[in-house]
Amino acid sequence: MTYTAEAFQNEFLPLGATEVNAIVTVTSTGAEGGRRTWGATEIIIVDASGSMQADGRIGAARQAAKAAVDCIDDGVHFAIIAGVGTAQQLFPDPGQLAVASPATRAAASAAVDRLQASGGTAMGAWLLLAAQLFAQRPGDIAHAILLTDGDNGERQGYLESVLTSIAGKFTCDCRGVGTDWKVSELRKIASAMLGTVDIVARPADLAAAFQRMMTAAMGKTSADVQLKVWTPVNSTVRFVKQVEPEVTDLTGRRVADGARAARYPLGAWGSESRDYHICVDVPAGAAGDEMLAARISIVEGDTVHAQSLVRAVWTEDTALSTRINRQVAHYTGQAELADVIQAGLAARDSGDERTATMKFGRAAQLAHSSGNTATEELLAKVVEIDDAVTGTVRLRRKVAAEDEMALDTRSTKTVRVGRAQ
Repeated sequence: MTYTAEAFQNEFLPLGATEVNAIVTVTSTGAEGGRRTWGATEIIIVDASGSMQADGRIGAARQAAKAAVDCIDDGVHFAIIAGVGTAQQLFPDPGQLAVASPATRAAASAAVDRLQASGGTAMGAWLLLAAQLFAQRPGDIAHAILLTDGDNGERQGYLESVLTSIAGKFTCDCRGVGTDWKVSELRKIASAMLGTVDIVARPADLAAAFQRMMTAAMGKTSADVQLKVWTPVNSTVRFVKQVEPEVTDLTGRRVADGARAARYPLGAWGSESRDYHICVDVPAGAAGDEMLAARISIVEGDTVHAQSLVRAVWTEDTALSTRINRQVAHYTGQAELADVIQAGLAARDSGDERTATMKFGRAAQLAHSSGNTATEELLAKVVEIDDAVTGTVRLRRKVAAEDEMALDTRSTKTVRVGRAQ
């Protein structure tokens, strides 16, 4: 498995400037032949609360769970959790993990057919049981799918405490079916667990969604990749964000690695490429001064797979210092796009139509100028876009809940900028 790390930046800074920005593109070939360098464990968590009886959700959830099980490769350990007011292991026996084979996949499907909807919703308990099962296989590529259709019913703060205790133990992709669940709740889980969140508005679409998530998980071949940032004396990292394929702030996940370096978790990897925005504060230099602002390394344990350097050069030449790096500008705009959509939705919910219109107008501008047509199309279901170039929009009086939630969940998805300068 080989990695590359390539930095894109304008290293020239005007006199007095102290902020250095770079976009680092990390690319992995995946393991040779798609073979995993680690074992793998998959856990499927299906909401089986009473509300899942509505609109055929529980039947669709059964089909989705079975579709996901069918995608699990032979030899991968797995389990299924039925999520109610407690966490109940549906397959295999409580406290155990099954090893995927034609026989165990068939047995798991038979167990799923017995799944019934009743009881409440306790996502913290579901995730805690998953963490306990994953703990049996330390070092595995650990991935979970969590499906729900409603609000968490646990005491206030419990889910947050669980997430604090299990963060980094596994990746969790979250899906909400229907429109009676909270995007903020699932985003909180997905963010803490380096996963994704999305809406599946129609129960009939659940099976395809589960197949996509499990197929993607089976493509991961390396378990715990990290981005290591070294900075010189008197320099500090302001933030580290994943900016493609979606915006995820990793700054708070910092783990010190010696006096001048820190590591940020990137989760499991297969054959893929992702972009990261690194911002470093450095002491101001004089004209002609040069310094290494940061050394970026892609690491697994003590193994360094790839490195890239971020430089700072101070100049009095305004033609150099004002040159805009296309990658940095593009992803700064994509991060702003996610922020203004969130602000627009919040303003709309609170009845502040003026702010909502302003924020959605800016979102329309950013989506259009960056070529993010998927987000622009989602915006068009919430506002009338009169002129995307100027950001002239009007709020729609009637917006389907599923359209608003789709815009919310997918607001952090980004598009990659072309590399031509």
